[in-house]
Amino acid sequence: MRLDDLDPTDNARDWGSGGGGGGGGFGLLGLLPLLLGRGMGCGGIVLIGIVALIFFGMGGGGLLGGGGTQTRQGQSQGAAKACDTQEELFACRVMTSTEQVWSQVFAEQGQRYQPATINFFTGSVQSACGQASAAVGPFYCPGDQGVFLDTGFFDELDKRFGAKGDFARAYVVGHEVGHHIQNLEGTSAKVSQAQGRASRTEGNRLSVLLELQADCYAGVWAKRSGRLEPGDIEEGMTAANAIGDDTLQRQGQGEVVPDSFTHGSSAQRKQWLQRGLDSGDPAQCDTFAAAG
Repeated sequence: MRLDDLDPTDNARDWGSGGGGGGGGFGLLGLLPLLLGRGMGCGGIVLIGIVALIFFGMGGGGLLGGGGTQTRQGQSQGAAKACDTQEELFACRVMTSTEQVWSQVFAEQGQRYQPATINFFTGSVQSACGQASAAVGPFYCPGDQGVFLDTGFFDELDKRFGAKGDFARAYVVGHEVGHHIQNLEGTSAKVSQAQGRASRTEGNRLSVLLELQADCYAGVWAKRSGRLEPGDIEEGMTAANAIGDDTLQRQGQGEVVPDSFTHGSSAQRKQWLQRGLDSGDPAQCDTFAAAG
């Protein structure tokens, strides 16, 4: 993916090391049998791949508790310079590209795009949605209108999931920005309200639709960016396949429980990412209408 000519986004912060955190020393894959096997995940903000909605609920609820009024503790803005490592610079350039694309999309609709902030951290971080360990993977917090990323996840993506390449990494960021779009559109809030009235199974189904739409939005961004190179789409599809609920459950607990899916199967994630890549049209990403 061609990004070297882009300046890094100005909407970036580096919180450094938060210390402590709720990871309990578990690695990314180590959490799978403990969390996916419990059928949790009826929340609403989203973590790309693995345990997404388990630690957070829409707007800051979920197992970590807390709400949008929480503040970060023990950290100060500007404690570290953002975008100053190779991994952070890459993510910051991806954010710049998403800002360009979504600003154009919103302008076409007569609206002004409000960019998300990308927040880098190491180990753990306190967001408006509560404290999170790097073990949960990248996530989006509506209360901060921010994407949170420990860039160590890029190594996890490569080494543990076999999803190599720059577009596999860019897809991670693009997916989380897709959740920012849902937040701006009001889709996230509507889903959260519906989940509050729904059974766990129905809540999971709504979560899947939200996640798949974010995958599609990631594809829309990539298509409209004009920066894809040969092999990029294959990298993205490898990543989408690796983080499907069925694939993760099969690896983590040896069996697949569809009613507990919170992000969608590998086939679904590839399908909706491809739909965005093919169309470049966010109107084609209405997973809720497609579900009937």
